[in-house]
Amino acid sequence: MTSAAAPRVGYGDALRSREFTALFVAQAVTIAGTSVAAVALTVLVYDRTGSAFLSSLTFALGFLPYILGGGLLSGVVDRVRPRRLSNACAAASTLIAALMAVPGVPIGALLVMLFVLGTLSAIAAGARVSLLRATVADAAYVPARSLMKLAGQLAQIGGNAVGGALVVALGTSGAILVNAASYALALALVRFGVRDHPNEGLPGGMGLLRDSLRGAGEIFGRPELSRLLLLGWLVPMFSVAPEALAAPYVSAHGGSAQLVGWWLAAIPIGTIVGDVAGVRFLHPSTQRRLVGAVAAAGFVPYLFFGLDPPIGMALVLLVLSGFCGLWSLGYDGRVRHATPDRLFARTMTLNSAGLMTLQGAGFALAGAIGGLIGAAGAVALAGVCGLGVVALLGFSRGAAGTSARAPNLSG
Repeated sequence: MTSAAAPRVGYGDALRSREFTALFVAQAVTIAGTSVAAVALTVLVYDRTGSAFLSSLTFALGFLPYILGGGLLSGVVDRVRPRRLSNACAAASTLIAALMAVPGVPIGALLVMLFVLGTLSAIAAGARVSLLRATVADAAYVPARSLMKLAGQLAQIGGNAVGGALVVALGTSGAILVNAASYALALALVRFGVRDHPNEGLPGGMGLLRDSLRGAGEIFGRPELSRLLLLGWLVPMFSVAPEALAAPYVSAHGGSAQLVGWWLAAIPIGTIVGDVAGVRFLHPSTQRRLVGAVAAAGFVPYLFFGLDPPIGMALVLLVLSGFCGLWSLGYDGRVRHATPDRLFARTMTLNSAGLMTLQGAGFALAGAIGGLIGAAGAVALAGVCGLGVVALLGFSRGAAGTSARAPNLSG
């Protein structure tokens, strides 16, 4: 059957799987709890130390562990069955988050535990994607991935919105306990809502670190797959510039703290609308064909920041940029088809590691450049860099692709 004859699938096709629904809810609950904890930890660290650096470090430690968990330890996803691995990470995270809520824990210990939580999250990410793939039909994989992303966006917005209120109502320790409860609930949902699916990959019969590096080498030895991974890391790296510079930009234009919140919500709102529209109206083959063009279009609004637009116009530009996030629908489909079954879990674990690590680097880079040339100029420069990345990686002859299952889409 050709891609033109293949039926269009949507969110309903994914949600008909009860196992996927359990994963979907677990994802939303966990991210909401993590967002609440991030607010509480930032407040706690700043109140106890008065250090803006240590306070901001609580956010950085949400990204850095992915180098360890998703990169150097990626081989573990082929050694432990995915449900067992997901649940083990959730159980350990519940315990660690509960310990973090104990009043008087030294700041150094809090930061170490936060790093461990991030490492566990990186490992669990690969297990969850393996379970996702096992619980939906191949045709429903992209809508399912989109739903998981939307769950993350909505839960993050909600967690950030209520995090401050929960800190006021429950104190920082109480708010951190909410995070522990979210891990426990996610554990129960996956344990009782998802079957014990087997591993598709096999361990390399060597030490974990060596096996993980060997797997990464094999993944990057596939030109089409390595190109896609780099595209999926570098586009978000430059896309985060407006979020990193939200407070400086709004402050420079005389805006209030409330407008910072709207600023941070603008791109996620556009992303949600774009994903829903893409799944609803674009055929999977069209999604894959438009990856490069739509990813490039997402950076065009950034160029207008070179004119230093007022906040109202800037918010419109950010929503438009977020809408173009629908490029990831075709991207997910292309990665899915370019990855052999035996490498899928490792590839997705490594993909999460690179994505989170380079997003963290993007935040730091945007902040540094914004300090030199101003927030508006830094966003415009990020747009130029993003367009350059897409030009180099997004328009190869494999970008059109087909829907046929094959090791790569280059022909």
